[in-house]
Amino acid sequence: MTTVIGVDVGGTFTDLVLHDAATGEIRVAKQPTTPSAPERGVLAAVDAAVPADLLARCRHFVHGTTVGLNALLERRGATVGLITTAGFRDVLEIRRGDRDDPYDLFWTPPPPLVPRRLRLEVTERVAADGSVACDLEPEDVRRAAEVFAAEGVDAVAIVLVNSYANPAHEARAAELLRQAGFAGPVSLSHEVSGEYREYERTCTTVVDAFVRHRMGPYLHNLDRELRARGFAGELLVTRSGGGALALAEAAARPFETILSGPVAGAAATARLAASLGPSLGIGTAVAADVGGTSFDTALIEDGRLPLLYQGEVVGLPLQSPWVDVRSVGAGGGSVAYADAGGLLRVGPRSAGADPGPACYQRGGTEPTVTDAALHLGMIPRGHISGGIELSEDAAARALAPLAGPTGIDGVDAVAVGVVRIAAAHMAQAVRGVTVERGVDPRGTAVVAFGGAGPVFGCLLADELDVDTVVVPPNAGNFSAVGLVQADIVRSAARTMVRPLDDEALPLVDQVTRTLFERLAQPGAVREVDLDLRHRGQEHTLTISVRLGEDNLTAVSARFSEAYHRAFGHTLPDPLEIVTVRATARVVLDADRPMVPAPPSGSGGRGTTRLWSFRRGAWTEAPVVRREDLEGVTEGPLLVVEPTATTYVDAGFVVDAHESGCLVITRKDRA
Repeated sequence: MTTVIGVDVGGTFTDLVLHDAATGEIRVAKQPTTPSAPERGVLAAVDAAVPADLLARCRHFVHGTTVGLNALLERRGATVGLITTAGFRDVLEIRRGDRDDPYDLFWTPPPPLVPRRLRLEVTERVAADGSVACDLEPEDVRRAAEVFAAEGVDAVAIVLVNSYANPAHEARAAELLRQAGFAGPVSLSHEVSGEYREYERTCTTVVDAFVRHRMGPYLHNLDRELRARGFAGELLVTRSGGGALALAEAAARPFETILSGPVAGAAATARLAASLGPSLGIGTAVAADVGGTSFDTALIEDGRLPLLYQGEVVGLPLQSPWVDVRSVGAGGGSVAYADAGGLLRVGPRSAGADPGPACYQRGGTEPTVTDAALHLGMIPRGHISGGIELSEDAAARALAPLAGPTGIDGVDAVAVGVVRIAAAHMAQAVRGVTVERGVDPRGTAVVAFGGAGPVFGCLLADELDVDTVVVPPNAGNFSAVGLVQADIVRSAARTMVRPLDDEALPLVDQVTRTLFERLAQPGAVREVDLDLRHRGQEHTLTISVRLGEDNLTAVSARFSEAYHRAFGHTLPDPLEIVTVRATARVVLDADRPMVPAPPSGSGGRGTTRLWSFRRGAWTEAPVVRREDLEGVTEGPLLVVEPTATTYVDAGFVVDAHESGCLVITRKDRA
């Protein structure tokens, strides 16, 4: 076992968990995020919880970051130039011809990241089988370099048709670009994706070039500051598809880190379900991560992450391994307001970390979900993590103006409405990852975490008619726990459209050998997946394959089972392979246990005035430290710990499991 630090940067708070393998010591910290310079919040969390001698013993610093995502959301990245095959200049604007919202008559697609004047064509053509139909014209590349120099282009994306089948022209174009004097980053589509579909591959490569401008300097600055504090280990960055990349790899392939933050919590949930599922009574779990800015959820079946191989951010498709995490703007900082018709609304806009909810007393005046929860006693009065002192008066002052325009009678009713609406938004997101996949949410267990997740556990259970809620140790920092448990993962893919027949698996074996040579990950566990479909269909299902063990019948049967589970029927049509996927996984510590919660370090809290949603009334309820909870305890009550508060409503009971988890179960269905 090794000493590991995990740091997750959220929209409102930056969370840290340290697990010292030598002593078993656990350290946690929660500091306000610094949106203008995220590394300052990361370093503040390190300074608050990790002394220099312990930092020097740390072998891995695993970081979940939103820098790449924020660059896309804010459209603040590099000035990108695009070199593409003649005739494909406008693929970023033509898109797929579909609409993100089919019912919005005025919907317009987001503008492309590369304006038309910086999208330049070169003469060349590679066929789908990799043969060269037309040689690359070097002079076209040189002319493009002249335009980029005149326009002040920072990074260049090179995307040539069918380069996944033969990358020679892309490699030559990059060489010519360098010879012409371009010194900035160059993203080559065959290195970024290796898959067909020109629009998606072009978009992915452009995103990679766009976010490099911010990701590279950010990661290197963070690494430098950590080493100045005595860190001598390896900085890792989590991937959108789970696992982590080394710093150099993350800086070279930043598109793989776009959703690294939300994925960590889902990964921690999957690990919890895989290791403790039987003893906790968890079969299928729903990750419910309620942060300050958003609610993130994922469906965990059989302890496995729901992995996709194409995602989308702000209308931009990305060909990258992608854990299916759905996010909605319903977090503790989500702003409540009255719309033009006098209806009470919550989110998606957030007060964020600066200024934050009104009750934080940091300049915020708008009412938020946190203000409503504090007013209802769902959060204990006083200080919370990050050195923030909560003000009930400030929360009430922010909520009061909503009573008039909405016609709601009084601040109490406004607060109840805000919390209920936020819970309804969260429940709808959960239905999106369960019902859409044919899974009944009533048969799942909700794993509630994030700073506000345990506050909403019982409300979500009632919204979804779920009987079990699990609150893991270090719930407020559970995404950072997922980082502490991460493996180093690299992946590559290659499109190879051909029938699935007796000759296919030996060819797949050859392709995977090439892909693993490219990944060059010594000591890694090798995983192979195939994208398969029925001949004549457009889209695929991804099936794991054990090369050397599986035969054609076994692979076909596995596909048929997955197809039936997804669509409710099977087809007799022959199968074909579309894409071969290789993943190299270095397991940092297969035996790393769950990270237990540190003691609260404070005395008993007595009782508090608490709103019970099930009773629809105020009640006097006990406040119990997590480590003092013994046996089965009936709600209503609050369970407090350093980074989160668990709200247990009437009609539920809570029990401290030997693993350190809190298990909340429904006592009745009143």
